[in-house]
Amino acid sequence: MKLYKNKLNKSIIYPLIIFMIISLISIFSAGNILNNNTLIIKQVIWYIIGIFIIYIILNLGNEVIYKYYKYLYVFMNILLLLLLIFATPVNNSKCWFSIGSFTIQPSEFMKIILIITNAITINKNRDKKEYIIVLKTFIITLIPAILTFLEPDTGMVIIYFIVSFIMLYISGINSKWFTITILLVSLFLSIFLSIYFYNGDLFIKIFGTNFFYRIDRLLDWKDGVGMQLKNALMGIGSAYIFGFGFNNTPIYFPEPQTDFIFSVFTTNYGLFGVLILLITIIYFDINIIKIGIKSKNKIDTLIISGIVGMLLYQQVQNIGMNIGLLPITGITLPFISYGGSSLLSYMFAIGLILNISKKESR
Repeated sequence: MKLYKNKLNKSIIYPLIIFMIISLISIFSAGNILNNNTLIIKQVIWYIIGIFIIYIILNLGNEVIYKYYKYLYVFMNILLLLLLIFATPVNNSKCWFSIGSFTIQPSEFMKIILIITNAITINKNRDKKEYIIVLKTFIITLIPAILTFLEPDTGMVIIYFIVSFIMLYISGINSKWFTITILLVSLFLSIFLSIYFYNGDLFIKIFGTNFFYRIDRLLDWKDGVGMQLKNALMGIGSAYIFGFGFNNTPIYFPEPQTDFIFSVFTTNYGLFGVLILLITIIYFDINIIKIGIKSKNKIDTLIISGIVGMLLYQQVQNIGMNIGLLPITGITLPFISYGGSSLLSYMFAIGLILNISKKESR
C-alpha cells in the first residue's frame, strides 16, 4: 500500500465524522422504537467497512476504476436481473439479496457505477454529434432503470435519471435537448396522471394493481394523510428548540431507521439539532462542488456533478417528505439513514471525491 504525500481534504472528512455521529445516535433511538438493538451494531459495522472501502479506493486510484467501468456496469445490471429472478420479496419488492442477517441492495451501487459510466461515455463522445451523446446516455440509464423499476424501486429510478440529466447539462450540450426532454416528460406525466385520476380501471389494466397503490401512497402527502406523515409532523412540531433529548422519542415512526430518520433526530434534538445537521450538509455539499469546479479533468468534473446531483436530490427529497413538502418516496438521507448498501455506496463516492481532490491539490 502506498503512502499519501497529500493530506486528505478535511472539508470532506470533518462533515463525514459529524454525519457518522448523528447517524449512530439517531439509529440508536430508532432501534429502541423498533425494539431492535442490533441496528446500531450493524450501522457501526457498515461504517467500519465503508472507511475500509475509502482506504482501498484511495490506494487503487480512480483511474483503475475508470479502466474497468464497462465490466462494473455489466456486472451491476446482471445483479439487478438476478434480483428479479431469485430474490425473496420483502414488502412485495425484490430489492435485496439476503446474506444471513444482512441484506445487499444492488441498485444503491448501480447509481455510482452509472455516474462513472455516463461520465466516461459523455467524455469519449464529446467530439461527436450531440444527439449521439444524448442517445447513448439515455440507453445506458434506461437499462438499469427498467430493471430497478420492476423490483419495484421508483425512487431509485428517479435518481438514475436525475444524475444523468445533470451530467448532460454540465457537459455543455445544447439547451434544446433539455427543453425537448422537459416537454416529453411533461406530456408523459400529463397522460399518466390523467389516466390515474380519471380512469382507475384502465390504469390498473395497463400498469397493474400494485403500481396503482404505489402511486396512491405517493400522493398521500398532498392531503397530509397517512400515519407516516402525521406522526412525523407531530414529532417534529412538538420538539421545539432542543427536542426531547437523547433516545427520547415519544411517538412511533414507521421506518424510523431509514425513511424517517430525520424525524427521529429532530424529535430528539429539536431546531438546534436540525440547524447543526443542515449547516453540515450545506458545508459538505459546497466543498464537493468546489472540488468539481477546480478539477481540470472532464471525467472527474462530470463524476462530481453526478454525485452532487444524487446527494442534493436525496437530501431535499428525504427532508422534504419528512416535513410534508414532498411525496413519500422511500428515499433515504445520505450518511444518516440506516442501511449497509446505501452507506457503502456513499463511501465509495467519497473515495472517488477524495482522490479527485488529492489530484487537484498537487
